[in-house]
Amino acid sequence: MSQPDTRAWWRDAAIYQVYVRSFADGNGDGVGDLAGVRARLPYLKDLGIDAIWFNPWYVSPQADGGYDVTDYREIDPLFGSLAEAEQLIAEAHALGIRVIVDVVPNHCSDQTPWFQAALAAGPGSPERERFWFRPGKGEHGELPPTNWTSNFGGGTWTRVTEPDGTPGEWYLHLFDGAQPDFNWDHPDVRQEFEDVLRFWFDRGADGIRIDSAALLTKDATLPEVGTVDKHPFEDRDDVHEVYRAWRRIAEEYGGRALIGEVWMPDVQRFTNYLRPDEMHTAFNLNYLCAPWDADKLREVIDETLSSHAPVQAPATWVLSNHDVTRHISRYGREDTSFSFKGRDFGTPFDLELGTRRARAAILLSLALPGSSYLYQGEELGLWEVEDIPDALKQDPMWHRTGGVDPGRDGCRVPLPWSGDEAPFGFSPDDAATEPWLPQPAAWKAYTAQAQTGDPASMLELYRKALHTRHAEPALGDGPMSWLDSAPQVLAFSRPGNPDVICVANLSTESAKLPAHSAVLVASGDLDGDNLPPDTTVWLRP
Repeated sequence: MSQPDTRAWWRDAAIYQVYVRSFADGNGDGVGDLAGVRARLPYLKDLGIDAIWFNPWYVSPQADGGYDVTDYREIDPLFGSLAEAEQLIAEAHALGIRVIVDVVPNHCSDQTPWFQAALAAGPGSPERERFWFRPGKGEHGELPPTNWTSNFGGGTWTRVTEPDGTPGEWYLHLFDGAQPDFNWDHPDVRQEFEDVLRFWFDRGADGIRIDSAALLTKDATLPEVGTVDKHPFEDRDDVHEVYRAWRRIAEEYGGRALIGEVWMPDVQRFTNYLRPDEMHTAFNLNYLCAPWDADKLREVIDETLSSHAPVQAPATWVLSNHDVTRHISRYGREDTSFSFKGRDFGTPFDLELGTRRARAAILLSLALPGSSYLYQGEELGLWEVEDIPDALKQDPMWHRTGGVDPGRDGCRVPLPWSGDEAPFGFSPDDAATEPWLPQPAAWKAYTAQAQTGDPASMLELYRKALHTRHAEPALGDGPMSWLDSAPQVLAFSRPGNPDVICVANLSTESAKLPAHSAVLVASGDLDGDNLPPDTTVWLRP
């Protein structure tokens, strides 16, 4: 299969995240699919992105939106077929768009043949050694082996019924009970995932996004969290052996990238994953979580660039994804930061304010050195949908916490493409099935069709910014230097012959612009030589 060139494209790419089930529905069953993506590839080309990252599209019971994988070598029939995925990759490449696929190495589906074999084989069997089966505590083994807490709420162990019908061992799952954790000390597990990488590289994938990358290896003695120096299952030193082996495979193919999801507040520990023989890039989630505050953002930017420099890895910048509250909603609230703890959909939200800040934020992000990730729908100005009926919610985070956590369904609502009423072109006009999650009626003003050609729309801002970013040698990978600025104003220069200056005003007062010869892109109207609050501009010095 033909490949794009093999340069280090990941250092400055604008990467668009496609959550397949919510992007575009080609067959009318209310769920997005590969046919829908293929039909919209020209839209993505026109937007100006360089690569697409696909959330898992493999065979799965869909207990966690496809992150419970049964078979990496087949596409779930919900989305299409392997042949169609291969065709999609070829069609994307023909448009100059690279493709990144998602791999979930920490766990699998409880329906995978390996796990079903482990259940059937019983305690002490070789089949169970691929997972974390352990006897329980208590007089009759009725208590879980540890009190570890799941990332989805609740405990991390589920007790099985043995083949003879008696209550038996427990198995570990850091996420949902339908997602048993692999034992990465087992050679079969390591070999399987190395084979999966080769399988998708052979089919033209340009990169691998690695889910929950810091969680793979565990302390086999199963200590409680906080009782030993090192965490029993987060960011253990031996996990780096896995990614060194994966890097060697990526290097064999040339031009392929490993991209880690690494939630790591310790910046030094984070950049350990980006050493020259490990991953190429990792998501900058500290930047995503930062509030709309110039001092906090500058601190994260400085920390990011200074920590990435010694390992010569490019920074990444991201504002939203399929796991977090959409940033338009965050920026419209009093607390503009993001944290999984204490998410509350009941707090007031100012759409106009959130939109103005989101427009400014994307120009700030696209001007920073490195690559940028865009989550589907942010280019349309979509907000978090917070009134999904409980009966329609699917996220295990909501179910496992009894509704205490609002879950992630609100950022996964199907996109609006055209028309004045649902499904807004997400499904064909003659579709008999409604979209899998309901779309707000107000989205009729936010469809791609409604925004196309409107210079004041979010979509046209994204198109102009992305195309300008491609046209300006100063933007993307490379150096930057801060310029003197007023409080709550971020100003920096990107040298590139010609240079570009970015100024973002996060204050409540207008700010004087530096001397310039031209305005390249602005997130909102300028006031002469003054930059209004919550506005960003790119200037030619």
